[in-house]
Amino acid sequence: MSVVKTSEIKLKIGLDKDKVPIEIDWEADGGPAGGKKAPAKAFLLSIFDKDSRDTLKMDLWTKDMQVNEMDRFFFQTLRGLADTYFKATQNQQLATEMQKFVQYFGEQTEVLPKQK
Repeated sequence: MSVVKTSEIKLKIGLDKDKVPIEIDWEADGGPAGGKKAPAKAFLLSIFDKDSRDTLKMDLWTKDMQVNEMDRFFFQTLRGLADTYFKATQNQQLATEMQKFVQYFGEQTEVLPKQK
């Protein structure tokens, strides 16, 4: 296979004097802002290294991110991970178990109303 197109994702992190993130801007060729810079409050980046077969990760959030925003961010991320896992593996049983935890997480953090 040969590369027929490339795409670039950029992150720019503004830090305060204590090196704590206070601004996060990102842009991507195919992003929702149409390749223009957009503000964010947090990001989680996981990269699976081809050679070491280890997952490298970087998690940053701005100091003005509220706990309820972090709860929603994690709920949506966990839900997306379960969906991605199913798409990649077709393992319905495990994906369903993951979604059960996502539901539990959403209810416990009050992102979702508790079911009776």
